[in-house]
Amino acid sequence: MHTVTVLTSPTCSYCHAAKNLLQQQGIDYQEVDLLQGGEQAQQLLIQSGQRTVPQIFINEKPIGGFTELSGIIANNEFDLTQSTPI
Repeated sequence: MHTVTVLTSPTCSYCHAAKNLLQQQGIDYQEVDLLQGGEQAQQLLIQSGQRTVPQIFINEKPIGGFTELSGIIANNEFDLTQSTPI
């Protein structure tokens, strides 16, 4: 089973779109708010190497933002039975 973490900001439309896409696909995720996530949010930013949100992590591996997530899902690369995306 995948572990999905989404680093978000309350006013970010792509963050809302990413969360909606995950919900539509029935994929559970952990949300970390950039403004209130404290040390965990800072560590995710460092891990991703980016300064924008959303930042999405699958099994603690940064995959990018909404565009990358939607591409993985559209290409059927997100298999809920596997431990990592293809």
